[in-house]
Amino acid sequence: MADIKKLVEEIKSMSVLEVSELVKELEETFGVSAAAPVAVAAPVAGNAPAAEEKSEFTVELVEAGANKIAVIKVVREITGLGLGEAKALVESAPKAVKENVPTEEAKALEAKLKEAGATVKLK
Repeated sequence: MADIKKLVEEIKSMSVLEVSELVKELEETFGVSAAAPVAVAAPVAGNAPAAEEKSEFTVELVEAGANKIAVIKVVREITGLGLGEAKALVESAPKAVKENVPTEEAKALEAKLKEAGATVKLK
């Protein structure tokens, strides 16, 4: 059997590229993968990783509020819908106005709709 410590010392002296080539050669020779196995266990309470921050949102009109006409105008501006379609969307609230919107744009749309008097929720 080969001297394991000597082998480890030799690997330590190799460049990253050489180690990568060694790994590929070992994978091909022995038909194995050096990829780490994926754990499929539930995170332990208190030790859970932070939730991934969302990068896309759905802007949902919850309620038009008292100034429905202003909200319809903003919905038309945001969506490019015609007057009838925008009115129908506003009247059918709660309804998604725009889906899969980047964070910055979603916040800007939320502000416009709130300024017009609507109640808005980002999902």
